[in-house]
Amino acid sequence: MIPDSFIQELLARVDIVDVVGRYVKLRKGGANLLGLCPFHNEKTPSFTVSPTKQFYHCFGCGAHGTALRFLTEHTGAPFPEAVRSLAASVGMTVPEEPRSPRQRAAERERREEGSRQQRILDQAQAHYRAALKQAPEAIEYLKRRGLSGEVAARFGLGWAGRDRRGLAAVFTHYEDPALLESGLVIESEDGRRHDRFRGRIMFPIHNQRGQLIGFGGRLIEPGEPKYLNSPETSLFSKGSELYGLHEARTGIRAEGCVMVVEGYMDVVALAQYGLNNAVATLGTSTTPEHLRKLRRASDRIVFSFDGDGAGRKAAWRALQACLPWVAEDISMRFLFLPEGHDPDSYVRAHGIQALRAYLDEAIPLSRFMLDELGSRHDLGEAEGRAACVHEARPLFAQMPEGGFRLQLEREFARLVRLTPEELSQLLAAGQAAGEGRPAGQGGAPGPGASSPARFSSPEGPHAAAPEGAAWLDSEDPGAGASLDAIPPWLDQAPPRAARESGRRPRRAGGSRQVTPMARRLLRLLLAHPGLVAGLGDQQLELLAHHPHLGLVRELIGLASACGAAHAGALLQAAEPESDLARAIQDLSTELMAQDLPDPQAEWDDALRAIERQAVQDQCDRLIASGLATAEDRRRYQELSRRLARLKAGVG
Repeated sequence: MIPDSFIQELLARVDIVDVVGRYVKLRKGGANLLGLCPFHNEKTPSFTVSPTKQFYHCFGCGAHGTALRFLTEHTGAPFPEAVRSLAASVGMTVPEEPRSPRQRAAERERREEGSRQQRILDQAQAHYRAALKQAPEAIEYLKRRGLSGEVAARFGLGWAGRDRRGLAAVFTHYEDPALLESGLVIESEDGRRHDRFRGRIMFPIHNQRGQLIGFGGRLIEPGEPKYLNSPETSLFSKGSELYGLHEARTGIRAEGCVMVVEGYMDVVALAQYGLNNAVATLGTSTTPEHLRKLRRASDRIVFSFDGDGAGRKAAWRALQACLPWVAEDISMRFLFLPEGHDPDSYVRAHGIQALRAYLDEAIPLSRFMLDELGSRHDLGEAEGRAACVHEARPLFAQMPEGGFRLQLEREFARLVRLTPEELSQLLAAGQAAGEGRPAGQGGAPGPGASSPARFSSPEGPHAAAPEGAAWLDSEDPGAGASLDAIPPWLDQAPPRAARESGRRPRRAGGSRQVTPMARRLLRLLLAHPGLVAGLGDQQLELLAHHPHLGLVRELIGLASACGAAHAGALLQAAEPESDLARAIQDLSTELMAQDLPDPQAEWDDALRAIERQAVQDQCDRLIASGLATAEDRRRYQELSRRLARLKAGVG
């Protein structure tokens, strides 16, 4: 393993501008550099690189990271390879942490297994392609479907014959366990083996780097299952992959959108007619990982479904998967073809121009959601409208705060005959009661998340102050803090003031409260990690006793432990999928614009504000008690003097 200390030293010596500049044409844009994002299709530059913070951020698709992450995401290089490449560019040699013989053997075995599976799949693909040329019935089937030899070759189509053990001609050691692990062979209970794919047109499935990771097979005669995929393997996970995404890269850029269809044949048939921007899910509903890849591919996504009941249900499931990703800068639409048609049959019957006309009329996600909700309830009666609001609560709860959600809430309020304020209060009440969360979860995952996993912390919105913190023993430590700026990467139950006023704090990924002050301190530390070195004992004690600065304390600990020199290094060092990593990601956009003339003075002022609020809270509490004892009066006078000094800026 590569030591973390080396990673930090490497990031301190590498300039991200040089690394990104090899792949993206950058131009000066104030303190940062701008370019066209390499991770999604765009015409106006939204990809920003910060020389001072040493990370990149795309304001269009949300891609962000360090020089190392750029190499792994853009070039597809494995992390160790990216580290070695960067190290070589600055004359550094990568050290390896000592590992036991068992660890080295396990690592070598994992590499060899992946490489061996890749070779096996490649051999099988060569066999399937050669077999297609010798299979008149398969060729005739493809011709009936309107496919030319050129398109079949472009997508690497093949043929798995009907022989029960056809691959035995390719793999002389048919009993090799690797054939089972690669998903090409099935072993029955009695130990006998046979090919998984027989009598099927074979569709090779590639990952985004173009590597073969599995197969899909379609029967050419009646039978079930019509479509069959490779099983889950170390290389292939159907919930993470989209058929045709690698092949559609150029088409997506040319068309300015990506079209999501339901089957391999739809993708290939549309390509035959000149529509080269289609991809397909592999027999599963749309997943968060699918959405992440689609969002990277384009800021315009069109889901195509059959117009029958099953198609509408599939579209509704896709809509729910899309909700955590809705935003002002992305268009998600739904296309419903006439009943009895899929894209393949429709384009063969009516031609590509008719399909393009349908594409132009695809309905936006907002309209589909409102129409579908309205069709499920009798909106002419109060009971129906109330039930409609009840069903809509978990849908709105999954959406990030922003202009899109605000617009949709207003349209929905008109639909159910409520004012926006009344609807807001009802949605907030549902969230406070836990009704706005999907079953079994604490909320919906946000776009920066790599999975819907949850995380939690003992620091809740009403966490008690630690023992010994005499100056911060109010009943409600969060009292007086504004909730308007609570970021979408942290989740909390609304404090009392929010519930009473109907205001809704933003929700997503976790269960910890972050006040605007905590956000201010996080921004300062991320932009200027050197502030950590100047923290004194009194400041550390002040931060340690505050119940809502847990992330700030974590960031201080991380910066102290790794010695990060800039925000990019902190981002690299943070544990993936942790609260802190999500916080850093969320703050990336703000860090791009932050350029304080005196960060130390800003930091000191923030800490004075924290202490000032704590002292003021205790004074208020003493006054409320009536200053009944001499000790209370003495304590109040002492605190009042301290408060006066803090307000004067001399504390």
